[in-house]
Amino acid sequence: MNGPQAHWLGDGRRLHLNHGPIDLIVEAFGTPGECRRAYEQAVARFQTILPELVEELPELRRPATLRPRAFAGSTARRMEAAVTPLADDFITPMAAVAGSVADEILAALITGRKLDRAYVNNGGDSALHLGTGQSITLAIAGTGHGLADRIVIRAEDGVQGVATSGWRGRSFSLGIADAVTVLARTGAEADAAATLIANAVDLANHPAIRRVPAHDLAPDNDLGDRLVTQEVGPLSAKEIATALDRGLAVAEDFRRRGLVAASALFLAGQTRIEGSMALAAPDKSPGKEVAHA
Repeated sequence: MNGPQAHWLGDGRRLHLNHGPIDLIVEAFGTPGECRRAYEQAVARFQTILPELVEELPELRRPATLRPRAFAGSTARRMEAAVTPLADDFITPMAAVAGSVADEILAALITGRKLDRAYVNNGGDSALHLGTGQSITLAIAGTGHGLADRIVIRAEDGVQGVATSGWRGRSFSLGIADAVTVLARTGAEADAAATLIANAVDLANHPAIRRVPAHDLAPDNDLGDRLVTQEVGPLSAKEIATALDRGLAVAEDFRRRGLVAASALFLAGQTRIEGSMALAAPDKSPGKEVAHA
């Protein structure tokens, strides 16, 4: 495996950081000097983040409990903190790895710097920094489901993380949601919550849903022999609504507990929204968009 890589994308504004499975897009907004130093800090922190996670990977793949474990690495500690409040259900810290990495690099990016706004996008799971009075427009999954494909997040919303989960995504899902997008205080919290909400969007033992044991697809994954969704065939409108409402109940519970700010659930052309999402028409202004969440 190649070591950590850093280079500018073609627009000259966004920094691409890549190391093994970690693939980040980073952008900062502010004075040139502050942005330059911020990027240098992010690159420096990125050098060791993957080896640190690999060092603790066996324990990170073990199920969380309501008593947090002690981890040496700061990213691993972010992962554990995000999943501990959700440990009534099966979840491992790996459910928050993408959001936690985004949070960790964002923290390095902004430490000691005066930036108007910034983001770190880890394959759609993002960490955000918004200065006073600032806002950012994000493209989200679910376009074509009757929801505008842009959401606006403002500094006063208290949202610093957005993540999406579902069976069509990069990671395995126990449910059948096409996508579940969650807004939360951190990328790690959004990532973990999106995983469990997407798992809850489900129809048990339905003949149109094909599932296989996770270990058949990836022997060393954290889900073991749990069945993960590989195909969702035709469903009736009533079945779609039933599955979505199951996920919505979990999203409502998480928002009541203060774990998330809002959630959007998508399945086969139907949508459920829990909490407030400020929708916006596409904004093509320079520096206003984050890649799909």
